Amino acid sequence: MMGAGIAHVSARAGMEIVLLDTSLENAERGKGHSESLLKKAIERGYSTEEKAAALLGRIHPTTSYHDLQGCDLVIEAVFESMELKADVTRKTEAVVPETCIFSSNTSTLPITGLAKASERPEQFIGLHFFSPVDKMPLVEIILGEQTNDEAIARSLDYIQQIRKTPIVANDSRGFYTSRVFSTFTTEGISMLAEGVKPALIENAAKMAGMPVGPLAVTDEVTIELAWKIGRETAAAKGIDYPHDTASKAIAKMVEELDRKGKRFGKGFYEYPEGGRKYLWPGLAEHFPPAGEQPDLEALQTRMMVIQALETTRCVEEGVVMHAEDGDIGSIFGWGFPPYTGGTLSFIDTMGIAEFVAECDRLAEIHGDRFAVSVWLRERAGNGQSFHD
Repeated sequence: MMGAGIAHVSARAGMEIVLLDTSLENAERGKGHSESLLKKAIERGYSTEEKAAALLGRIHPTTSYHDLQGCDLVIEAVFESMELKADVTRKTEAVVPETCIFSSNTSTLPITGLAKASERPEQFIGLHFFSPVDKMPLVEIILGEQTNDEAIARSLDYIQQIRKTPIVANDSRGFYTSRVFSTFTTEGISMLAEGVKPALIENAAKMAGMPVGPLAVTDEVTIELAWKIGRETAAAKGIDYPHDTASKAIAKMVEELDRKGKRFGKGFYEYPEGGRKYLWPGLAEHFPPAGEQPDLEALQTRMMVIQALETTRCVEEGVVMHAEDGDIGSIFGWGFPPYTGGTLSFIDTMGIAEFVAECDRLAEIHGDRFAVSVWLRERAGNGQSFHD
């Protein structure tokens, strides 16, 4: 779906697209995604048969890497495997021009590590799209240690052509958007494991201004993906998996209960054929609700503060270089409530000293994930906001 979506928005911008997959059937299915989008556009009066035919004529499905000859930009969108991505990189660089920019659409794997498979690491860059690509306005550009200015400039040109909004981030596991967004989903799953009723979790998130509850959005991206990323991250850090409340709940859903998410027909929600999804009643058996439930505001505060706090860590580490990128990325990337102005504006509006005090209070109750760094505490002591 991601590769098909990128192909669609690129062809819509007038580019000739080679859509490469493991089988011609899969590649044709990718082109079929554009056909279904265009059919809806025609029905709604947003396009015509002639325009749709012209767009589809610019998408060329294939299984042959030789068809990539002459490409100016390649966007790899295979699943999150270092080995597979390295194989795709090597096969691509064997046929594309020396001037070609190679980008990865990875959502979590560090670009510098992926670039080790490249003979041209200076032309290797991350272009992180968001699903559904035709609707989501953001593209996160991730810089590897050797990424040069030309790769950045040409990536920005491409994003401008497809009429998306870019932010630029330095390399880290999860970069900026995936890293911070995951704190929202894992906080929701932690709440479930603590005995908070799932409907209360979901409604608290939506009433805070998030577009979807943490359990529903985890189902959308699949619980299995969260499980795979969690295991790979734990292995990279040299720690056990599962190792905390949320990861234990995720492992239970995947390994024990075989409920892997929407794509598999069952997750935190049930997905009846032809009907509306609803929360799986079995959650009450496996994650029994506590006798006393927290109030709505307490849950909302946890969800909002954990995202803003992780953003400050990204600023401290140099992953986020400008406050504006942090704010734009949070709103356009995963739907942090727009009325706040974004994660860093959320802190500045609250007041940085008040925010640190709130983190300290939450850390006493919920643990180290709310712990404030010395850097942030000193910043609060100096009264230094993020938009100075």
